[in-house]
Amino acid sequence: MDKRLQKILKDRGPIKKIGVIGMGYVGIPSAVIFANSTGYDFVWGFQRDSVPSGYKIDMLNKGECPISGKEPGLQELIKKVVQEEKFRCTSNMIRIGDVDAVTIAVDTAFQDKDRLLADYDSLIDSLRKTGKHMAEGTLVVIESTVTPGTTEGIARDILEEESGMRAGIDFFLAHAPERVMPGRLLKNIQEYDRVVGGIDDSSTERARELYTPILTKGKVIPMSATAAEVSKTAENALRDLQIAAVNELALYCENLGINFYDVKEAIDSLKGEGISRAVLFPGAGVGGHCLPKDSYHLVRALAERGVRLDFSANSGSLFLLARSINDFMPRHMYNLTISALEKVGQSPNGARIGILGWAYNRNTDDPRNTPAEPYRNSMLKRGAEVKIHDPYVKSYGDIHISTDLDAVLGGMDVIAIFTAHDDYIDLDLDKIKRLSGKNCPVIVDGRNIIDPDVAIKKGFVYRGVGRGDKNNQDFE
Repeated sequence: MDKRLQKILKDRGPIKKIGVIGMGYVGIPSAVIFANSTGYDFVWGFQRDSVPSGYKIDMLNKGECPISGKEPGLQELIKKVVQEEKFRCTSNMIRIGDVDAVTIAVDTAFQDKDRLLADYDSLIDSLRKTGKHMAEGTLVVIESTVTPGTTEGIARDILEEESGMRAGIDFFLAHAPERVMPGRLLKNIQEYDRVVGGIDDSSTERARELYTPILTKGKVIPMSATAAEVSKTAENALRDLQIAAVNELALYCENLGINFYDVKEAIDSLKGEGISRAVLFPGAGVGGHCLPKDSYHLVRALAERGVRLDFSANSGSLFLLARSINDFMPRHMYNLTISALEKVGQSPNGARIGILGWAYNRNTDDPRNTPAEPYRNSMLKRGAEVKIHDPYVKSYGDIHISTDLDAVLGGMDVIAIFTAHDDYIDLDLDKIKRLSGKNCPVIVDGRNIIDPDVAIKKGFVYRGVGRGDKNNQDFE
């Protein structure tokens, strides 16, 4: 450790006060977990007081959870740390000067549909305000997923420019990527191993000090900042690749007239030492904040350095090919819908479509990059009327989302299932058919939650991802 930083650290002592920038799916649970730890005195949650998200400030300060959906323990923990006066949310970034460590968990999407330019506006704004207000010896940790090289690059540059201090000499800087999934936020943060990468050994060690007290099962895995960035983007790129493989296999099964789930069961049955053949589930598409973009962050890391791998001269990136397969799945849902409408002699023009599920994942209110949106847009272009139901997502721009399932099902020609919410697991098919008022309503099942034999027997035209054994059956 640099002697100057060592003296600063001796004067400051251990981490006691923490700031968390970005009160979203990562920032809120992280902040209240820090606040609930006996090792820390107080946590500030920083949230921009903007039109779309400023409401979170008052809710959190009242001990209320802004996140809908099923998040075990989160509401109770927020209420607890607020009542104990260990957590408070504010838009006043000057409070950064009061804390020993700052974590940044803000959106890092892409600016354009071709994923050529990362949208770092929120990250840059957070870094500038952090640099402007932080004191000597502060630990700054970027939790947002970024293109590898960002922490050592623009993040360091901005913090040094705004603060007039030097990273590794006057303050600590690290990357500790989040690894959470809506629906189990508290569990993921406390039980998963935590990857921590500093710009130097002292930054890594200070970040280890920050995260160790909140881990109940996981351990800290130390490495360099760039290695940590690659770990996160590669983790999601590989997951995306696995999903793409089963989605493509499901398309094969459909075209071969067989049931993907029979094939899955057979492959999963191969067990033994050194054998791993577990197969994921296909579906209507991949959404969320991370998977649709992290492959691009990983690939961009080399592109920004002007590096082109020898094997990719003609074939391109395997990760981006996987992305294109997963991006296709909402279009496949559209194709299945058109096929089913043709079966009953109906044009998509004027057809009434009910989408069940706008959140990208079950039992959450997270609609980011929902695969239901491109499907909706495709159906609207063909002249269809589209209604949407979701029990948790209350709003999405100017798109109306209903929480009244019967109202959405009423008069529908097609029910398209995009999310496996618990509310949809035991749908009453007799009631759906009655509400539709159709002799042969259509079900397009993107999550394999409807028994096709039962649906077909009740007079539905059924289409399902990977169900080549049922998609062409005659209906009764």
